[in-house]
Amino acid sequence: MITRLLVANRAEIARRIFRTCRALGIGTVAVFSDADTGSPHAAEADQAVRLPGARPADTYLSVPSIIEAARAAGADAVHPGYGFLSENAEFARAVLDAGLTWVGPAPEAIAAMGSKIEAKELMGRAGVPLLPSLDPEDEGLTFPVLVKASAGGGGRGMRTVRDAAELAEAVAAARREAAAAFGDGAVFVEPLLEDARHIEVQVLADTHGTVWTLGERDCSIQRRHQKVVEETPAPGLAAGTRALLLESAARAATAIGYVGAGTVEFLVKPGPSGDTVAFLEMNTRLQVEHPVTECVYGLDLVRLQLEIAEGARLPADPPAPSGHAIEVRLYAEDPADGWRPGSGPVHLFDVPGVDTRFTVPDGPGPHLRLDSGVETGSHIGVHYDPMLAKLIATGPTRSGAARRLATALATSRLHGPATNRDLLVGILRHPSFLAGDVHTGFLTRHDLHVPGDGGADLAALAGALALAAGRRATAKALGGLPSGWRNVVSQPQRTAFEGPAGRVEVAYLLTRDGLVADGHEDVRLVSATATEVVLETGGVVRRFAVAAYEDTLFVDSPLGSIRLTALPRLPAPEDTATPGSLLAPMPGTVLRVEVTPGTAVTAGQPILTLEAMKMEHQIKAPTTGVVTTVGTAPGHQVEAGAVLAVIEEA
Repeated sequence: MITRLLVANRAEIARRIFRTCRALGIGTVAVFSDADTGSPHAAEADQAVRLPGARPADTYLSVPSIIEAARAAGADAVHPGYGFLSENAEFARAVLDAGLTWVGPAPEAIAAMGSKIEAKELMGRAGVPLLPSLDPEDEGLTFPVLVKASAGGGGRGMRTVRDAAELAEAVAAARREAAAAFGDGAVFVEPLLEDARHIEVQVLADTHGTVWTLGERDCSIQRRHQKVVEETPAPGLAAGTRALLLESAARAATAIGYVGAGTVEFLVKPGPSGDTVAFLEMNTRLQVEHPVTECVYGLDLVRLQLEIAEGARLPADPPAPSGHAIEVRLYAEDPADGWRPGSGPVHLFDVPGVDTRFTVPDGPGPHLRLDSGVETGSHIGVHYDPMLAKLIATGPTRSGAARRLATALATSRLHGPATNRDLLVGILRHPSFLAGDVHTGFLTRHDLHVPGDGGADLAALAGALALAAGRRATAKALGGLPSGWRNVVSQPQRTAFEGPAGRVEVAYLLTRDGLVADGHEDVRLVSATATEVVLETGGVVRRFAVAAYEDTLFVDSPLGSIRLTALPRLPAPEDTATPGSLLAPMPGTVLRVEVTPGTAVTAGQPILTLEAMKMEHQIKAPTTGVVTTVGTAPGHQVEAGAVLAVIEEA
C-alpha cells in the first residue's frame, strides 16, 4: 500500500495528483525549484522539498535530487506526472532501485517507447500501421517533411521543413531543443501529412493482463505542433477508423507488456478511398488531456494508476462512455505576436461557473472543470512551459459543451500576462469547428490569430472615467464633483492608453447635459466608480469592470477583455534605443549569436536565438543593412527590452 507519494513534477499536474491522493488518504510530497517558491503545488502538499536552482536540468530533470527528496520526506512511492522525467526509463529504474513504488509502466516498456525511432520498428513488427522513416541525407527526399525528436513530446524538437535548403538547420535546431528539454538530442524525419487529424487512444493496463482502450481523443487543433484543443469522442470519425485505432492501440500496449496509463497517438488522413491511419508515438505516461476521458467515462485515471501500482486488478471491461467533453489549454502567450510567451504576476485569475477542480464531475453534465497551475497572486516565470490551466466542459452534446466552454472563457477575468483566451473562444465559436471540420492545419487555414478590438474604444473611455472617479474619491477638495465636470464648456479631459492595437486617446467632458465624448456621440454615462463604469450606447446598457494595477488597467465587459497601459500626460525625458536596435521580446537565455559587428544582413536573416519557456525563439533582422553592435553573447541572461544588436539600415 502506498502511504506517502512524491510527485516529481510541478504546477497543475502535481495539484491534480495531490487532489486524488487526499481523497484516498495518501500523504503527499511536492518538489519545487527556486523559481517555484511559493507556488500553489508546493503549498498544497503535506510536505515540500526544495530543489536548488531554476533551470530544469538542475531541478525537475535531476534524478539524484528527486530520489534524495523522496528519501528526505519519507515517501514510499513516486508519480512522475507528465513531461520532465515521466518518460525516462533511467529515472524509473532509479526509483525502483531506491526501494520505492513507481507509479507508471516498467522501465523496459518506457525504454521500448522512449525512442520513437525504435518504437516505430517495434510497432511495425506488431502490425500497427506506420509512416516511413526518411533519411535526411537522401538527396531525393520529397518535401514537405517533419523533423521530430526521438525522445519526449509537446512539440519540442519538432520542425516542419518545406525545402531542402532548410533541412540541415532544422535538424540541428531540433537536436538542440530536444537535448535541452529531454536530455536526448536524437531526431528522425517523416513525411508530413498536412491537414491530417491527430487522434490518440487512452489505454490502461494492469499487471494481470487486462488492457482497456478508453475511446479516442481528437487533438488536431495545434500551434507549433503543440495541442491547444482536445475532445472526446472525435467528431465525425468513421466507425471502421475508430475500430482500427482502438485495435492498434491495444496491440501496441500488449506488444510491450504495458502496465498503467498510456496514450497511443496516430495521424488520420481522410482520402477518397478511406482514411489513412499511421502510428505517431506512444506516450508512456498520463497525458495533459486526460480529463476529457475522465469526464466522459466517469473515471479517475490517477486513482486507477495508483491502484494498479499497488497490484489491483481492473474489471474485464471499462465503463461505457457518456456525453462529450472538450478541453482547452490556456497559455500565457500572445497569438497576435508570434505566440510570444509572457511572464509576470497573475493579478487575478477568476473563471466563473466552475463546478469541479481537478476532479471528475458527477453525472453526464453539463459541467465545467478547471485544472489550474496558477491562482491569483501567482507569478509566471521564464523557465517552464507557459500553460496556466486547462478548462474542460462536459455535456450531453458536443455543441453544448463548446458553447459552455466558450462562454466561460469569454467571461473569465484574467489579469496578468497576455493569454490565448480570445483565440480559444474564436476556435470554439468558429463554424468549421462546430461542424467537426478539424485538422492539424486548422489555425493556418482559419485566421484566428488576431482577435477583434473587443470594443477597445469604449473600454478605454470606461477606463478613463474609472481613473477619474478614483481620483475624485480621494480628492481633498470638491471631491463630490466628477472629474472633468465643467459649468461652462471648455477643453475636454484627455487620457491616453497603450492598447492592444496601439495608442488610444480618450477626450471627454462632463457637463450639465451629461457626458460628451469625442467619437462617441450616442454614449450616455449611467454611473462611474473606480472599479465599475456603466455606459449606455444605442439603447444598450453595459457594465465595464475596471481593475487597476499601477499603470495597467484591465477592463472586462460583454464586449471582451482589454488590457490598457496608462500613458503619462507629460512624459519625463528618457533614454531611447538607438535606431535599428533589436530588442529582446521576452526574458531568456541567449543560445547562439549568428553575426558579428560588420556583418551584412538581409531582412529576415537570423541574428540570434533565445531560449525561453523550454522553446527556442529566433530573432531575425527586420531590415537589410549592416550589424553595427552586438550587445550579448551565448549564455547571457537577458531581460525583455534589452538591446541584443543594432542594425544600420542600408
